[in-house]
Amino acid sequence: MLTGVNVALGVTGSIAAVKMVELAHELRRRGASVRAVMTDSAQGILHPWAVEFATENPVVTEITGSVEHVELCGRDGWADVLLVAPATANTVGKVASAIDDTPVTTCATTALGADVPVLVAPAMHEPMYDHPGVLDAIDQLEEWGVGFVAPRVEEGKAKIATEDAIVLELARTVTPSPLEDRHVVVTSGATSEPVDPVRVLTSRASGKTGRAVARACYAYGANVTLVHDAPDTDYATGRRVETADEMLEEVQDLVGALPVDALVSAAAISDYTVDAADEKLRSGQDLTLDLEQTPKLIDTVRESNPDLPIVGFKAETSGDDDAMVDAARETLERADLSFVVANDASVMGEDETRALFVREGTVREHRGSKDELGFEVTDELADELAARE
Repeated sequence: MLTGVNVALGVTGSIAAVKMVELAHELRRRGASVRAVMTDSAQGILHPWAVEFATENPVVTEITGSVEHVELCGRDGWADVLLVAPATANTVGKVASAIDDTPVTTCATTALGADVPVLVAPAMHEPMYDHPGVLDAIDQLEEWGVGFVAPRVEEGKAKIATEDAIVLELARTVTPSPLEDRHVVVTSGATSEPVDPVRVLTSRASGKTGRAVARACYAYGANVTLVHDAPDTDYATGRRVETADEMLEEVQDLVGALPVDALVSAAAISDYTVDAADEKLRSGQDLTLDLEQTPKLIDTVRESNPDLPIVGFKAETSGDDDAMVDAARETLERADLSFVVANDASVMGEDETRALFVREGTVREHRGSKDELGFEVTDELADELAARE
């Protein structure tokens, strides 16, 4: 996600500074190189040696005759992006006023003047975050193009965003944006068909692949709507559904009411449903369930949206590549899809996967993590949309 990206990490004097060792590790796990800059207040909370250990680079704790701010964040500087995390109310206000009395604020002023992207992750007590001056400072910085990772307001505090949210917003900041101004709808996870008030028919699908696609689309600049069984995320507007009928209805409403540029149908949608009992079925008795077929989402959407680019997913259990490709091609042709991602059902719930990208005349293999698969799907989708233009 961040392979080859140089991140200057500006650490200021919030107690959330203690989380920066793990954040630096996470940035590096995602492929970034990290060099840190710390204020005096931050050094009172977190020792620079710990940050040096986490980044494997010396930490800037003062601006000297070596003009570290220019070397890091100048027009020909090392950094591709300046991430200020955590950012205190004090630092946010100073950056908005071009006050340069700490290594971090000096780097920020330099970056803004040099058109180096700046991303800020605030962390402070909630009343400070709600102060009119702080809100005005945030507005001013956003007007200048500075990005913000919204804090989690909990227990009277504006707590720093999660590592995942920061990393994803950083990826969106530094990644080319082939899907900018596009609206992509992604379905994810397993649907559940109620048998009675406490029992359901469902599958082992975890939703990891669908969420990975949604994150990748967001990183590439898209507006993303995620139709699944969970609430809103940091990277998408969530539409919560449970059954196959609810998912179909939600997707149909979205593509009918909003300008939608593409649909990625990654959810494991129930093929069958039952008439649910009004009361819990009692144990100790033999039961037979009469299964009824559910409508195919991609077929139904295709019928009413003949020109919409749709990406399909196909899970099989045979373990045979030829059988997977044949099943994927049948789906590809039946619903006139852009391409189909086929895999073996054994990867459900796993972090790693093997998948086949099936188009009319080609088959291409992916091996790796589901996060990597999400970006490969998004790359293919971006190429598809560009070709249609």
